Amino acid sequence: MTAAAWREWARLLPPPGPSCTAEAPADAAEAAVRAVASGGDGEYVVYERAGTWYVALAPAASLTVGADRATVRAAGHSWQVPVAGRPLAAVADALAALPHGEWRAYGWAGFDLGHVLHGDPRDAGTAPLLHLLLPATEVELTPGRALIRTSGGSRAADRIAAALAHPAPAAEAVPLLADPEALVRHSPEAYQRAVARAVRDIRAGRLRKAVLSRTVLLPSGADLAACYLAGRRANTPARSYLLNAGGWRAAGFSPETVLEVTPDGRVCTQPLAGTRALGTDPGHNRLLREQLLADAKEVYEHALSVQLAVHELAGVCRPGSVRVEEFLTVRERGSVQHLASRVAGRLGDGVGAWSAFAALFPAVTASGVPKPAALRAIRRHESEPRGLYGGAVFTADAAGSLDAALVLRTVFQNGGRTWLRAGAGVVNRSTPEREWEETCEKLRSVAPHLRRCR
Repeated sequence: MTAAAWREWARLLPPPGPSCTAEAPADAAEAAVRAVASGGDGEYVVYERAGTWYVALAPAASLTVGADRATVRAAGHSWQVPVAGRPLAAVADALAALPHGEWRAYGWAGFDLGHVLHGDPRDAGTAPLLHLLLPATEVELTPGRALIRTSGGSRAADRIAAALAHPAPAAEAVPLLADPEALVRHSPEAYQRAVARAVRDIRAGRLRKAVLSRTVLLPSGADLAACYLAGRRANTPARSYLLNAGGWRAAGFSPETVLEVTPDGRVCTQPLAGTRALGTDPGHNRLLREQLLADAKEVYEHALSVQLAVHELAGVCRPGSVRVEEFLTVRERGSVQHLASRVAGRLGDGVGAWSAFAALFPAVTASGVPKPAALRAIRRHESEPRGLYGGAVFTADAAGSLDAALVLRTVFQNGGRTWLRAGAGVVNRSTPEREWEETCEKLRSVAPHLRRCR
């Protein structure tokens, strides 16, 4: 029955449309926002990778996955498919059923998917855990150039080209917050108490590391497209994204990838753990960098993360192929600088990209060590489910590529609320005061750049 459902899904999808090129603004992020605006209020995903912005518009089909079942939508039809507690295997099967070789999928995975993959599925809740869409229209943007592909007809392509060439007058974007720093630093007590409890858990031997986060609620009125443009110009992300899909709206500047899989089977992950602030004074930044590299607590936290990444990749890669390609470098990401490493390998025979995703998700730098115990600790010590925070925004294609950005440094909208969220890695030498300060440093990557339109 499941295979028949995927065949029906594939049968209802339109074939890829023709491609055309158009001029675009030199600022590809601005071009992406213009392309999104041309599509009205429907679902979309913008994903920046390696200097190219990909824009997915007008979903031809979607797949929304929970712990037990997936909901499939295509051509006005909707039906459910059991996933038997293996949600990512269902995603892989659905995409493998597609008949043509030019598709690209876009979507997100929520943090609570991790409870199904590595913890107690009962902790995953009832909200969707993953949402994937196959667009009828895609735009690939580099500075000054757009490649438009659509099965929606020439009018859709003409509309996007016109929006890129002649944008509609934009409303003036003004700061959302009168005093971003006051909001960032508001009410430290609850978070510091949670860190203290986690440190006691660690010293009692229940786990070695847990990443605990806190939520900062924002006033209404945030314009996520304007937030994205202002934030992207001020940040140096590994990936960025802007989306309205599967009930979530988000604009973010990811510091790292959960995983990157290439068509030839190379897979890598980029754990960042260990943090200091990054300001405008080069001399002070160098001093903080030296302190970071010499800090025993930060180096220990980072090494734990790299060790788990090696172990997780070894489970899906060819024996002997896993390597630590970079170790203890420093990456500058907006308002902070991080210790960074890169672990890579070659997928084993018969192992696909989604199996690698299942092994690595959620990222160790958003969860902890060991992962099942860290998931339990997060559930105990945080005040609400994470939703998209600490999850992934991803794109995948027919050639076997899968690129997934870790969802951090992001402004979220869902259920009538708008908020930020930031966390810090807690280990046995952590102090509540320092971990609180680290969350403040990270929130400064986004809070000053929040915008609303007049």
